[in-house]
Amino acid sequence: MTEKQRIGIVGGTGYAGAELLRLLSAHPSAEVIAVTSRGDAGTPVAEAYPQLRGVIDLDFVEPSTDNLADCDIVFFATPHAAAMHDVPALLDAGKRVIDLSADFRLKDAQEWASWYGVEHVCPTLIERAVYGMPELNREEIAKADLVAAPGCYPTAVVLGFKPLVEAGLVDFGRLIADAKTGVSGAGKSLKPGFLFAEMQESFKAYGVAGHRHLPEIRQSLSAMAGTGVGLTFVPHLVPMIRGIHATLYAQLHSADCDLQSLYESAYADEPFVDVLPAGAMPETRHVRGANMCRMAVHRPGGGDTAVVLSVIDNLVKGAAGQAVQCFNLMIGADEACGLAVPGALP
Repeated sequence: MTEKQRIGIVGGTGYAGAELLRLLSAHPSAEVIAVTSRGDAGTPVAEAYPQLRGVIDLDFVEPSTDNLADCDIVFFATPHAAAMHDVPALLDAGKRVIDLSADFRLKDAQEWASWYGVEHVCPTLIERAVYGMPELNREEIAKADLVAAPGCYPTAVVLGFKPLVEAGLVDFGRLIADAKTGVSGAGKSLKPGFLFAEMQESFKAYGVAGHRHLPEIRQSLSAMAGTGVGLTFVPHLVPMIRGIHATLYAQLHSADCDLQSLYESAYADEPFVDVLPAGAMPETRHVRGANMCRMAVHRPGGGDTAVVLSVIDNLVKGAAGQAVQCFNLMIGADEACGLAVPGALP
């Protein structure tokens, strides 16, 4: 077992922060020593999360470099445009950082600013950050001191398209991602459109004109393709708490290819991507609480359209679980350490 790492979590009261606490509290190589919250400083973590009574015996503290001084690795589970103000000082102090927000995901600072509405305060760190999708950047993550954990939609979409794009089997200009998420993807802030009475027994698209995850997805797929890609991405909100289901469409150059074998071969050695048997239909409930992306590939009617179904838990493989997967790589632990649990049913 690797030496225990002292962990700080900045922004411990959101859903991603809570999921980090759940996962890291049971991790044999992690000791959570600081959990920050501006609004709850001084109150016990277990008061906010009774499920952690007897597990996490800490009070929330104010976010500051001093309160994180004894940490080896700091996780940020903060809203976008917050981590970038604190990360430079932590890196200068020799800490390693895993950021679950979008602050370091995009390599173009101007594009980032156009999507997030503020100027980036430390654009020189963007190039230093490693995009934290192990299936793309495993070796780079292991050596990094700043990891940008991917968004939830990009995780499901990029992993779903990856074998097709890397093999060059599809028209890169006509990729379509039709994705659905549960309400926890919007965080804990009170928004009328996410109230129970507003979204229960309803179903809607949003961000059709442009969603913040679009440039992130496009960035990864373009790097795989070696050229720019044409991507139509439409997210939807469905009345469930957890989960993402991405239905992906791509036009094949030729019908003469074995898609099932392609996908099985591409992910044969990946601990957290499961390619289902031919004809299967993955469901979000099959990955609830698990750090797993389950997918199936279809060719309706034997035609020239590939359809990939990709499901994840947005808070685990789409957020905290993937961050812990990166943590394992960074400390030289088994990649599945603390994560090798199946989904919860019902």
